[in-house]
Formats: sequence, C-alpha cells, structure tokens
Amino acid sequence: MRIAIPIWEDKISPVLDTASRLLIVEIEDQEVASRFEIYLDEQDLSRRCFRIRGMEVDILICGAVSHHFVRMLTGSGIDVIPEISGQAEEVLKAYLKGDLFNSRFFMPGCSGYSFRQETGLFPFNQSCRQPGNKRGPGQGNKT
Repeated sequence: MRIAIPIWEDKISPVLDTASRLLIVEIEDQEVASRFEIYLDEQDLSRRCFRIRGMEVDILICGAVSHHFVRMLTGSGIDVIPEISGQAEEVLKAYLKGDLFNSRFFMPGCSGYSFRQETGLFPFNQSCRQPGNKRGPGQGNKT
C-alpha cells in the first residue's frame, strides 16, 4: 500500500491544491518499507491528479483540499483523508497505529464528527468543512 502526504517543512501542507512536495510511503505489514519525496510542479489540478495517480498512491492524507480536486482523486481510485494537520511523521505513525482520528490531528474548526466508523474514512461530502454544515461535536452524522 502507498500513502501520500503533502508536506511543507515537516508538517502536513495546509492546502493540497497548492502543495509543492509530496511524501510517498510504501507500507508492508504495517511497517514503512520505503519512502521518497516528489515535487509537484503541476499547477493544473488534472495534471497534478494524473501525477499522483502515476505514483500508485492508495491513500492520501491531507489538510484542506478543494471539492473539485478531491473528486478527481477519488475518481482515480485514491482514498482521500482530508482535514488532517500536524507533523507529517506523527500523522503517519498515528495512521499506522489506527489513531489518526484523534482530535489533535484535526484541522482547526474540525471536530471529527464526520469520521465514519464503519469505513474508517472521512466521507468527504459530509466533511466538517462543507458549507452549511453546522453540527457541533458529539452530535454525530445525520442520515
């Protein structure tokens, strides 16, 4: 499995759409087998998506991302976990331990109530960043 994390200095880049570096981590048996960085020079989101897909990324953990870009990525078969912040290495370790959805990794203004227990992923269309979403912490997903 390959995990991608957009990085800025040693943290998750705040906005995926404009991130210039991407950490790619190969995971085997819940351990890091290899890692490398690529530079994202593409400004056009469709080319950027094509480049990320070409890296055979399965999961992309990121901060903010536009609806348009996330639709491209998920349409390409990449699972996107948005609205995550913090030190990239801590986020990666937390993901591998199954502890990524601890509130310390949520972007400011995100309470994590959009996390779906049955899939383990944020359903992007129910994200806490979605306009008009006024549910507070502890109120759960409304279906």
